[in-house]
Amino acid sequence: MHSPEPRRVGRRSLLAGAAAAGTLAALPLLRPSTASAATSGEYVLRFDERKQTILGLGFEIQSDSIGSDNQGLPDRVSGVPYDLTPSERDRFYRQMLRVRSDRGFRYCRLALGLYYRGTDPTGKHLRDRYSGQAALLADMIRKAGIEGVSAEYWSPAPGWKSNRSYIGGKLASFAPAELDALGDAMVGDLDLLAAQGVPISMWGLQNEPIYRTAYSSCVYSGEEYLKTFKAVAPKVRAKYPHVMIHANSVDGWSGAAGKAIRRDADALSNVDAWTYHRVGANSDDQIAGDFTSGAEGKLVFNNEFEYLKGGTSDRRTINTAQSIMNWMTFQNASTWFWLHALKPTTNAESPGYSLGFWRPPHDTDFGHYPHIKAGHWDFNDRNWNAVAGFVRYMPWNSVRYGVDESAILKDQRIMAWKTPEGKPVFAITNRSTSSFTYSIDTRTSDSFQGHRFGPSTHNRTLETRRGPKLSLTVPPLSVEFWVRTP
Repeated sequence: MHSPEPRRVGRRSLLAGAAAAGTLAALPLLRPSTASAATSGEYVLRFDERKQTILGLGFEIQSDSIGSDNQGLPDRVSGVPYDLTPSERDRFYRQMLRVRSDRGFRYCRLALGLYYRGTDPTGKHLRDRYSGQAALLADMIRKAGIEGVSAEYWSPAPGWKSNRSYIGGKLASFAPAELDALGDAMVGDLDLLAAQGVPISMWGLQNEPIYRTAYSSCVYSGEEYLKTFKAVAPKVRAKYPHVMIHANSVDGWSGAAGKAIRRDADALSNVDAWTYHRVGANSDDQIAGDFTSGAEGKLVFNNEFEYLKGGTSDRRTINTAQSIMNWMTFQNASTWFWLHALKPTTNAESPGYSLGFWRPPHDTDFGHYPHIKAGHWDFNDRNWNAVAGFVRYMPWNSVRYGVDESAILKDQRIMAWKTPEGKPVFAITNRSTSSFTYSIDTRTSDSFQGHRFGPSTHNRTLETRRGPKLSLTVPPLSVEFWVRTP
């Protein structure tokens, strides 16, 4: 996440290389094409071609305040689940985070130094900024059935920084003794969370280390990131050996920090995954883009997706669904993160960033979102409906399988998997303005039940079809999930 205008400029200059070309420049392509488009295609599900295990999806939680349009860090305490009434908290956990009867989202991205930014008297150790903050997060994780947090710094605690502030600046010293102490403090931050019932599933040294922002940030050169990572990551690994350590939460192995790590065998040994931010990007990027050739055998995935400009649109609903599918189909990603579960009704960036909105108690302007009462929340349908089907019908540790396609089309995508219980499922999309017919050989005589999502459609049940040959006509701007029955 970055303030809108600085990111737009910064990405164009920084990520112009072949491996990352077209991220923001691709946004205009989300308009419907005027060229002649295909109206049908032929597909074969290959459940004999096992691909990667899909761990489950992630989201970010805003557990403290940020200024509207990402401008500054207000003193006012405001966040979720803090602002929600007890009954609305439970509904949030049940209807959005859990979704299924067993579990839904697997990971919760926790922005250390931003949405968890209290400090001890030295300014070098993170603490709750308001009473019970970590306990509320622990309660959310437990009740929503989430595995744990992806704990990642937007800024180290201000006592470590050159300007003694969360906003801007960099580390005050890269001397070995100082970095060693920083590593101990960062492990201590994880210890504090874990002791309060917040399990740690992933860890990252720094969100977007190339950007200065109007909110929490810390800038690292490639070599500075390498030095710091080498000091801190082994300590995290030693104390939390099960945690997935990722780098560098913006441009993965292809940026300055990633390249520095790849040249250092010791540092590389502590990297489990490379993380990219393809915010608002056209899903086509994952078809032709190269996110794996320099991965050195590590996982690669997107751990932030949202729309920085322009809010939501019907076409963006399907683009988001296709982003999930194309990361997994063409880049073998094991997970995918949307930016925020809920964003406040007070913030200008909320429509493009959120799966839902909540009204903080201090927001008395009912000229916007008038149906949402203070302490309550509601879905942001265009974003939520893009993600919800995957949370519901692709449970943790599902396994992707191959699909033979008569042609790889950009506005119509297909992906197949089996649930951990072995139940076949496939998803199909139509991002175009005309209907599209999928002729699918399932290679089984089993029946499949359809479920449709779209900008204003949520989990509409479709008639059951029996295989092996299915002819499925998908209306414009729709995503369908076909699940073997019973």
